[in-house]
Amino acid sequence: MKKGKYYLTTAIAYTSGKPHIGNTYEIVLADAICRFKRLTGYDVYFQTGTDEHGQKIEEKAAAAGKSPQAYVDEIAAEIKRIWDIMDTSYDRFVRTTDPAHQKAVQKIFKRLYDQGDIYKGSYKGLYCTPCESFWTESQLVDGNCPDCGRPVRQAEEEAYFFRLSKYSDRLMKHIEDNPRFIQPESRKNEMVNNFLKPGLQDLCVSRTSFKWGIPVTFDPKHVIYVWIDALSNYITLPGYDVDGNHGETFNKYWPADVHLIGKDILRFHTIYWPIMLMALGVELPKQIFGHPWLLVGDGKMSKSRGNVVYADDLAEAFGVDAVRYFMLHEMPFASDGTFTYELLIERINSDLANILGNLVNRTITMCKKYSGGILCEHKTPGEFDDELISLCLSTPKKVEAKMNELRVADALDEIFVLLRRANKYIDETQPWILGKDPSQKARLDTVLYNLLEAIRFSATLLSPFLPGTGRKIFSQLGIQPSSWESLESFGALEVGHKLSEPEILFARIDMKQKLEELEAAKTPAAPEVKKEPMAPEISIDEFSKTELRVAKIISAEPVAKSDKLLKLKVEMGGETRQVVSGIRKWYKPEDLIGKKVILVANLAPAKLRGELSEGMILAADAGDAARVIFVDDDIEAGAKIR
Repeated sequence: MKKGKYYLTTAIAYTSGKPHIGNTYEIVLADAICRFKRLTGYDVYFQTGTDEHGQKIEEKAAAAGKSPQAYVDEIAAEIKRIWDIMDTSYDRFVRTTDPAHQKAVQKIFKRLYDQGDIYKGSYKGLYCTPCESFWTESQLVDGNCPDCGRPVRQAEEEAYFFRLSKYSDRLMKHIEDNPRFIQPESRKNEMVNNFLKPGLQDLCVSRTSFKWGIPVTFDPKHVIYVWIDALSNYITLPGYDVDGNHGETFNKYWPADVHLIGKDILRFHTIYWPIMLMALGVELPKQIFGHPWLLVGDGKMSKSRGNVVYADDLAEAFGVDAVRYFMLHEMPFASDGTFTYELLIERINSDLANILGNLVNRTITMCKKYSGGILCEHKTPGEFDDELISLCLSTPKKVEAKMNELRVADALDEIFVLLRRANKYIDETQPWILGKDPSQKARLDTVLYNLLEAIRFSATLLSPFLPGTGRKIFSQLGIQPSSWESLESFGALEVGHKLSEPEILFARIDMKQKLEELEAAKTPAAPEVKKEPMAPEISIDEFSKTELRVAKIISAEPVAKSDKLLKLKVEMGGETRQVVSGIRKWYKPEDLIGKKVILVANLAPAKLRGELSEGMILAADAGDAARVIFVDDDIEAGAKIR
């Protein structure tokens, strides 16, 4: 029986590069919630997708020698591939380059302009290109962008602005009247105290300094900025139309029940987006949930730190459901979680192999041994039965209560309480002893039946979180997946039913061996380096003539008609230079952007293949390869190397 509709969205992934496990956590979390809602009887619409416009995309595409559309097509396909690898059950994968979305966004922008909520002006301020955000001096942290920590630059341009301040009081009242609108509570307090109470500034919603975006219909030198373009996907792609000619999906499912987002984009979703909907006269979503981050070791994932981990690599090494379980179980409700290979292996061995896998394998193996895999009558009750049966019947309600609060890790804990109790039941009833006494056959049959029913309950409850594992358990039980309604009573397995063959769900992992394998896989054998004769000695005075500076690569692209050269733009303490480097064979342009290198800064300019080169970056000769010497991201561009 359907309980009603349920519409959940993830934030749409930015197509600047391959998503790491921190990005992938969100889609897995969303999938578990949606699968659970479907299990419990809801008509679910689950939307995810990609955000594909902006200056950063335009720059990365140019560096890769591709058109912006070709670039985002490639990255969007990669994101979708990873979402599919992780066994996620989205109903629609949307893209902001979809013509229907672009047309709807243009109409939204025009409506807001016509009613006076958008006006034309100019913007002068400090701009962060990666975040595509303007900041005031007071908002900077140590002179850098408060969101990503990268340097900002002065920028000024004509722009259209959205009157946020007009709706500030109305949004504050909505938050006060709907205490669960922003969750967790700590996120709500952050938005109210840090942004709403100090007062909102009008929001820049168009740009002229790049072209890769949706043009403003009545002023085409402007492109519509990310806030209106990306955020509106939650209504445009289900079929919202400003003229009221909404599509069937929008009419059926809006308002969204949950916008599931990372805590770093909370301001956009809890302030800009609701105000935009208010201005359009559209009902607000019921809840915005800002989930925490999944950190690697002791910090955020960063290519410059070399600690980026990808979900598809983990799935290949450990299995999809093992990775899903770790993500869902190890992430606290309101604080950041931590990933290490050691923690993942420990969790696989302790929870998945020992508690879950061992229970299923032991039980089905014993049933095969003692009753030929046939479920027998279970009419000989004994000690410990009532406690196991009672826990089976109460656990679904406990899990549902946790999931209604989006406390996914706590919901998994409730299921594992049942699994642990079933393992304890084996120790208490000792089927291997009962199997030696023919007079105890009826009792043995009852014990095995109770265990199999407990496994059926557990598999049903686990299936939203570990869908592949759920399917495997039901296959071994020889039955179709159980319904939510079947968990209202104990005893749904039919007497006389035959089980399938037992299979190992999760094998124990030798931690030392696995870590060595992972290290070997990511560290290729070092090539033999030819010993070059040492150059003649020089004095300290001679060395001091060489000016070495830290430089940040801000763009990179191939040099035409050369298979060796890359043309780099580097920033060095406020100065921008062009450097031509013969590293194209070993480095992709897009992988260099944002990296910091050592530049020979006082080298006389030269022309290479017709391109001016104003310096030289340092690289090590690794035999048949060059290895650029990168500098820690914390060192400021322009710093002198001594």
